[in-house]
Amino acid sequence: MAGRVDLDGNPINPMTICMIGAGGFIGSHLCEKLMSETPHTVLAVDVYSDKIKHLLEPTSLPWNGRIQFHRINIKNDSRLEGLIKMADLTVNLAAICTPADYNTRPLDTIYSNFIDALPVVKYCSENGKRLVHFSTCEVYGKTIGAFLPEDSPLRQDPAYFVLSEDASPCIFGPIEKQRWSYACAKQLIERLIYAEGAENGLEFTIVRPFNWIGPRMDFIPGIDGPSEGVPRVLACFSNNLLRHEPLKLVDGGHSQRTFIYIKDAIEAVFLMIENPARANGHIFNVGNPNNEVTVKQLAEMMTQVYSKVSGETPLETPTVDVSSKEFYGEGYDDSDKRIPDMTIINRQLGWNPKTSLWDLLESTLTYQHRTYAEAVKQAMSKTTAN
Repeated sequence: MAGRVDLDGNPINPMTICMIGAGGFIGSHLCEKLMSETPHTVLAVDVYSDKIKHLLEPTSLPWNGRIQFHRINIKNDSRLEGLIKMADLTVNLAAICTPADYNTRPLDTIYSNFIDALPVVKYCSENGKRLVHFSTCEVYGKTIGAFLPEDSPLRQDPAYFVLSEDASPCIFGPIEKQRWSYACAKQLIERLIYAEGAENGLEFTIVRPFNWIGPRMDFIPGIDGPSEGVPRVLACFSNNLLRHEPLKLVDGGHSQRTFIYIKDAIEAVFLMIENPARANGHIFNVGNPNNEVTVKQLAEMMTQVYSKVSGETPLETPTVDVSSKEFYGEGYDDSDKRIPDMTIINRQLGWNPKTSLWDLLESTLTYQHRTYAEAVKQAMSKTTAN
């Protein structure tokens, strides 16, 4: 750790980071890297600590004293401003970010992603503290290409589907399609942060993740999350594989997505944290345009990878089609294709993702099979017994 320097050769001084949402998927990986590779201190704020328990105990760990857990719900806790004041930098990861909730809990979704984030932005701005705020690729909504005729050759033109931070429009569906409640709330908080920067000098960086995947992501229903919950696509498919059930393809699985390995993505965030001169005032896409697949192709690949890591034979009918109304309820809508433009992050931070889709799926499914397979078996046997 001695003699660490930033991208411009300047020494990196130890800093204190207030990380809101530190106990989640992204937060746990970011905390791990900060503890093992830097001298920085983390004030870890969350309502749960399960995913970072291995960093908090035992007290003989080499980073003991550099990570403190604060069990705080940011909705209504006056201690938050004090922690932000103590820190040099705040990283805000807190959000409701599960598509099944956008329809069924639109009010919670809007409050969580906009109203609850307002005090964080305010405290950072008023106290002259830097903010790294996590947004989402959902802010782009639908691509321009989605509105072209099916047979239009322009659908193949990158200008109509590659998403650029400072040029692409943000196109949402009609108000009755409540699926856009999340994207709209996230876009509005981005605009507010940007305005705080312009009017009050807030130093900020906004991160737009494109499907970050890896160990500890999302939840497996009934094992480390609610039994009736519907997680995001990769965790949904993992859950089906662990339970030997066909993977459900919503509306045929024709939507296209890119996926990036969590460890690649955390490298990008790391560079943002330690290179404020290059990151401040910027919005960064963080994704892997090389790992693009349709949801149907993802299901096929996951079936193959899971068979390899588990030694189990795939089902004869590995997938079934379901309608979005049946799966998500009334008011669901979707974006067709999301490819991140990587120009800005590459120019500012020299960052590029490395891990292939096959490798990141193998790492994730190996972890899930090892961690959850036995628990899923027990849960299934209880259900059968009842």
